[in-house]
Amino acid sequence: MSNEQHPHPWSREASQVDAPTVRQPAQPTPSPQMQAMGQPTQTPTAQQPFRVSTPPTQPLPPYGPQPMSPFGQPTAPAAVTKPKKARTGVASLVAIALLAAGVGGGAGFAAAQLGGSAGASQSTTTTVLQGDATSPDWTAVAEAASKSVVAIQVVGRTGSGGEGSGVVIDAQGHIVTNNHVVSSSGSGAQITVLLGNVSYEATVVGTDPTTDLAVIKLVDPPANLDVMPYGDSATLAVGDPVMAIGNPLGLVDTVTTGIVSALNRPVTTQAVTDNTNPVVRQNTQAVVTAAIQTNAAINPGNSGGALVNSAGELVGIPSSIATLTSSSNSESGNIGIGFAIGSDQVRYVADQLISTGKAEHPQLGVTAQDAGQTGQQGATIMAVTPDSPAEAAGLRAGDLVVSVDGAPVASTESLVALVRAGRVGEPMELVVLRNGKEETITVTPAAAAS
Repeated sequence: MSNEQHPHPWSREASQVDAPTVRQPAQPTPSPQMQAMGQPTQTPTAQQPFRVSTPPTQPLPPYGPQPMSPFGQPTAPAAVTKPKKARTGVASLVAIALLAAGVGGGAGFAAAQLGGSAGASQSTTTTVLQGDATSPDWTAVAEAASKSVVAIQVVGRTGSGGEGSGVVIDAQGHIVTNNHVVSSSGSGAQITVLLGNVSYEATVVGTDPTTDLAVIKLVDPPANLDVMPYGDSATLAVGDPVMAIGNPLGLVDTVTTGIVSALNRPVTTQAVTDNTNPVVRQNTQAVVTAAIQTNAAINPGNSGGALVNSAGELVGIPSSIATLTSSSNSESGNIGIGFAIGSDQVRYVADQLISTGKAEHPQLGVTAQDAGQTGQQGATIMAVTPDSPAEAAGLRAGDLVVSVDGAPVASTESLVALVRAGRVGEPMELVVLRNGKEETITVTPAAAAS
């Protein structure tokens, strides 16, 4: 661990919230890191974790790609600082790290039959009815939901690659996964999907580095696909039972169970783009997620898989986990804290990627910074962009945002995450403290400039 010191988080200067900047550190920092499971890599045993964190003040959705330090591999570090109030002596030993799964883990692909079926595809969707919601029949859930979860192997033109997981979302063979699973091997990479004991060729439909989501499609899908139904992640509660399904460490069709241990957890990682393109490499941006936190064990290769409820419905896409910084192995695996992108956001982005190949993201048009060290926590608005949704709604500089649609805002990072989890054109309610009095202001986000 480095002894590098960071500025006090509550004394940060204001920055443009809608324009994220991720910095490269001069040396490793003790800040939390994110490690995305399933991150493509040439040599997973030598893979170094992403180091990511909150920029001095977090952007409310981006206006487009922002300048960043170039990185040749998706493992380049990016500096971040987490609010100190959330830290404890134990927390300082925990890092949030991006996990990589190398192509060597997917031995099942070699023995799988490559095939497909011509003609119009049909789908089967199964929902599990539980007799006792407090004691789910996980055997029934696993039997139904596992049929819709695939293993993904990506091999780049240079031979580099990795593997992860994905979820079948329609009869046409569209599969949602993490962007980092399919993007960092570069354009023209070969994508192979293992469904059951048959492997299929797949192509990229669209990627969205801003949310770390992507959609791929089977080139020649089978005549009958098992499609996983979407659940409503907005109805999840802390303590709800969940199951993670995926391809950890190349072990296909692996399931683990746990509970939702927290909701709207702000999680920041560095976006992964085509690392063979130097222009794209230098214009990546931060991924800020209002994540579902779970203790269901997820490990390298689970990225892009399914987090399901007791009905076998998709409620999240696992994307990162927490690891111990004291571990000598940067891919040390699950310690009981994993993070998933909520299904409501997954569906919103996936539908856009299928329709247009790209996704819009909501933005308010404000600059903000964390509140002071003592007193009410939140995000203080420092400036409002002219002719923005924020100005139209009546937000003012000096307003302290304390909640978005009922979810508490503890920092600028959490404000960014909650706004990005919304939808363009759909109103959201912000509760602000103005001159010591609480006010509720409805803002209708516009699309961030691309």
